[in-house]
Amino acid sequence: MVGTLVILRHGESTWNQQNLFTGWHDVELSERGVSEASAAGETMRAAGLYFDAGHTSLLTRAVHTAHLALSAMGQMWLPVQRHWRLNERHYGALQGLDKKATTERHGAEQTKLWRRSYDVPPPPVDESSPEHPANDQRYRLLAPDVLPASECLADVVERVLPYWFDEIVPQLRAGLDVLVTAHGNSLRALVMHLEGISKADIAELNIPTGAPRRYEFDARLQVCGAEYLGDQDAVAAAAAAVANQAR
Repeated sequence: MVGTLVILRHGESTWNQQNLFTGWHDVELSERGVSEASAAGETMRAAGLYFDAGHTSLLTRAVHTAHLALSAMGQMWLPVQRHWRLNERHYGALQGLDKKATTERHGAEQTKLWRRSYDVPPPPVDESSPEHPANDQRYRLLAPDVLPASECLADVVERVLPYWFDEIVPQLRAGLDVLVTAHGNSLRALVMHLEGISKADIAELNIPTGAPRRYEFDARLQVCGAEYLGDQDAVAAAAAAVANQAR
């Protein structure tokens, strides 16, 4: 039997709360984000889920969300693998900027291209910038040419899918149930692959914070069922809020 996959975007972060482009910048969960993470765990427990493996990015907001969700499930002991390939998209020179102010300065069309297009990256940061991952100790052992100064979604797909095929797929094929706690864009990249979403349509996909999405697969690892767990009206409202961040 192929295992079940659940993807979970981290709870609201302090920079989400301030409506700032976050990317690889490391921030904590907000008070609301802490509540969202614990509530996600309660939702998954109520759905009868029990995980055999977990994965997160290297960013605190995802790591903390996984910890809180698993704690609410009574599974805080679960081994969790952390990897930079699950990090959020690097927003380059936009990191730390207010999304609404960016729209007012550059226009709605340009800002949406930077936020949601498949192949248009934001302006890059210089390698000397504190926003460049070369200046973050957690990436010190990585080859310099894999550290982004800016990314579009196509770049994120390119780094997420090898991790999916090499680390997560073997676990699912072994019948393990897997939780992946990551970010809006690293999960958009994965969902694009899983659900066969086109480059044009992916711009309209918004993944809400703290809402577990469960996938069931057939023997060939093709998706045969996908659904958000919990209150569907709340999930829809949270996705709409993500879509409206730059307006």
